[in-house]
Amino acid sequence: MTRSDLVARLAERFKQLTQRDTEFAVKTILDAMSDALARGHRIEIRGFGSFSVNRRPPRIGRNPRSGAQVTIPEKLVPHFKPGKALREAVDEPPPERAEHF
Repeated sequence: MTRSDLVARLAERFKQLTQRDTEFAVKTILDAMSDALARGHRIEIRGFGSFSVNRRPPRIGRNPRSGAQVTIPEKLVPHFKPGKALREAVDEPPPERAEHF
């Protein structure tokens, strides 16, 4: 599912919202999540999962073309851990009807 798919599904489900309002809501939520992670905060959405920032330590890698050793600097990367309800929902067989949202 892409961002535009999500906006379309939400606009379809909530008829009182315009497409533009739905786009704004999705953008606002994603921006708030990105800002929180950039500040090093953890995001927990009960029943869905949690987002956090993990540190990848510096390491030595290899250039695939030349084979020369390259120092790869430390990185901070986003990490998602699914919640129990999401893991169980994904593991279930799909329901008979096509609507999952």
